[in-house]
Amino acid sequence: MRILTGIQPSGIPHIGNYFGAIRQTAAMQTKGDNFLFIADYHALTTSPKPEDLRNYINDLALSWLACGIDPERTIFFRQSDVPQVCELAWILATFTPVGLMERAHSYKDKVAKGFEANCGLFTYPILMAADILLYRADLVPVGKDQKQHLEIARDLAIRFNNHFGDILTVPEELIPEEVAVVPGIDGQKMSKSYNNTIPIFAKEKALRKVVMSIVTDSKGLEEPKDPDTCNVYALYKLVATPEELQEMREKLQAGNYGYGHAKQALFEKLWAFFEPMRKRREELENNMDFVRDLMKRNAEKARCEAEILLTKVRQAVGLR
Repeated sequence: MRILTGIQPSGIPHIGNYFGAIRQTAAMQTKGDNFLFIADYHALTTSPKPEDLRNYINDLALSWLACGIDPERTIFFRQSDVPQVCELAWILATFTPVGLMERAHSYKDKVAKGFEANCGLFTYPILMAADILLYRADLVPVGKDQKQHLEIARDLAIRFNNHFGDILTVPEELIPEEVAVVPGIDGQKMSKSYNNTIPIFAKEKALRKVVMSIVTDSKGLEEPKDPDTCNVYALYKLVATPEELQEMREKLQAGNYGYGHAKQALFEKLWAFFEPMRKRREELENNMDFVRDLMKRNAEKARCEAEILLTKVRQAVGLR
């Protein structure tokens, strides 16, 4: 079984990324033939500054490697290092009805949020389909917001196969039933868009400052507090043992335990939890030649796989 995951370089990775995606991706490395790519072509649809994009790509590669992605078990590469994906996207575009793209909700949502209505954003699902189909992926983990794009990839594969025979693998979706919804420091879902994140690799002083800024109600030190409506407690659940969690619950309910105490406990757990990953990332940052060589070697593997499929596609449509 071949599993493919794409991640867009859009900012500094935060603990919501880790508990919502990175941890699950790392765990799946033992369950199949894994491909993981940095979707830097996709990132261009939002017109980032070139220097920002370069930094985001490097940061994402370092962060995912530090958090458990094993390049011996996962082909981890940059999308733009495999130009075949653009060729396949163009071929697929010639089989894609305009109406199918017009019904894609992601385009409408982003335009409604103020993103420029560029053609790249409009045809984003076609490039995503090419990403998936190029590597003959059997299974694609996606969030609910990407479900429609996966369905478009399936539709295009079926359309193509109906014309030319059984060439493209029709992928199946994997939508995890229990994906951690991590609250941000303001209680909303943690997201770069809301500017409410807790960075995974923040320095100690910076991390403490962010944790201490978590929004709580105005109950005083002596008053009992409800753990189930407490942002600090919700985040503590992610990193505490059952015993530690129960202890904080009892302290909050009993009173004479302030939110400052709870935030300090959360900071200590977060700092300890991510310590091995911080050390690993520091090692990688100090050996960027190794990282660049690793990504280069993985890109070569990905290009070989891509060429196998694209050779069949070119022959099928008459380009060879």
